[in-house]
Amino acid sequence: MFTDVQAVLFDLDGTLIDSAPDLGAAADKMRTERGLPSLPLEHYRPMAGAGARGMLGIAFGMTPEHPEFMAYREEFFVNYENAMTERTVIFDGVPDMIVAIVQAGLPWGVVTNKSSRFTDPLTAAMPLFATAGAIVSGDTTPHAKPHPEPLFEAARRLGVDPARCVYVGDDERDIVAGLAAGMGTVAATYGYLGQQTDVSRWNAHLHIDAPPTLLKYLRST
Repeated sequence: MFTDVQAVLFDLDGTLIDSAPDLGAAADKMRTERGLPSLPLEHYRPMAGAGARGMLGIAFGMTPEHPEFMAYREEFFVNYENAMTERTVIFDGVPDMIVAIVQAGLPWGVVTNKSSRFTDPLTAAMPLFATAGAIVSGDTTPHAKPHPEPLFEAARRLGVDPARCVYVGDDERDIVAGLAAGMGTVAATYGYLGQQTDVSRWNAHLHIDAPPTLLKYLRST
């Protein structure tokens, strides 16, 4: 149980929204345009939380050290930018969870490593985020997660003490950042998680296998 909670913060991809279909499609389009066979979404999904690095790794076995990586990454970005709301959906249970958080009088926000180039139009297009008091992207501050600064920035925007915040994410860097910020940390095990992940090693305060489960562990007073 988290006590005296004043705000709840969430990672975006793999925690609130399932963007893997659009991310995978952006990379798969690059494959098919080069005459390579399409790969099923199941290949891309586990690495969706790693963005371009993860998608290009699956699609082409390409690492950031590859001489063409930057060019491929920008092509991927353009593909994604042109179709980033076509297949993306909100995870089951998330809308009800957010409504309950708002009804409890708790401010909430998003802290993602996704660039504002994508975060801003994506969240603007989805009514879920209308009540978010802070949306912090990977380029909002000089540092991205696992550095705690984006979480501190979200707490500042919400006007709350970081120590009274809970941060929910589906990647180890989310938990590392949350712990470094002195926040309560929750591992969303329904998210992407990467490949061959042992979530128990993250040292999160809590694991949840469905969004509404979080509500049982929040106490604002």
